[in-house]
Amino acid sequence: MDIADHYAMRTGSAPLESGLLGKLTVTDLGMVRIPSGQLGACDPFVNLDDPVVFRIPPGDYPVYVTVADVSEQQDGSHMREAYLSLVMSDATATRVEAAPGLDGPPPEGEFFGASVDAGTVAFVDADSVNMSMPEDPRKWYDDVFDPHDDPRSWFAIMDADEPLPAGTANLVMPRSNAGENVVLAHSGWGDGFYPVLQTKDAEGEVTAIHIDFGVVGKFEDEPNAGTAMTPAPPANSNQPSSN
Repeated sequence: MDIADHYAMRTGSAPLESGLLGKLTVTDLGMVRIPSGQLGACDPFVNLDDPVVFRIPPGDYPVYVTVADVSEQQDGSHMREAYLSLVMSDATATRVEAAPGLDGPPPEGEFFGASVDAGTVAFVDADSVNMSMPEDPRKWYDDVFDPHDDPRSWFAIMDADEPLPAGTANLVMPRSNAGENVVLAHSGWGDGFYPVLQTKDAEGEVTAIHIDFGVVGKFEDEPNAGTAMTPAPPANSNQPSSN
């Protein structure tokens, strides 16, 4: 995987599947707290309590969404999320590769990733969910995600134009004791399987973790929504899926 074909956190233009070039913008979604060092990537409305997990140093990290204008006229009339990125360093990235799971990297040409069924992906501290969300996951939808006519519902906040752009949100979990939160964004073209990548600097240090939605890049080489991939594994298995 060539770093030149990886467009997360970039502005300017990037190749689209249509053959056109799409303008990229990057939006700061605030910090995500990862106190356990167990970074979860998931569809928060489907498997928040069972994300695919990656090990990073404990801490608070900025999250950004890279959005591509995929309209033919490049007039901003059709925008799609291209990457969700958790940034660990401001060093220049020189390499991009599949992010390793808890038991090490996947086989060559394969990826760990997030399976999406509600058009949304998120970063979260995997160990914080059980303590910070209501005790019964069966009630999360009605009590947290979409309580009737409640402007504090996660769906309502995500649909609002502020404080973050519509389609994104930074949400503190209801039973949080120390600001444990979920940072989320719509997932490009919607449902599918999305690989989790990491970038490294010239010294081999990880600079960021990215979820790639397959909206921009070299499409003959890169996975995107709709490809035949096995769904993301449970956090305790991290079995890879093939490209």
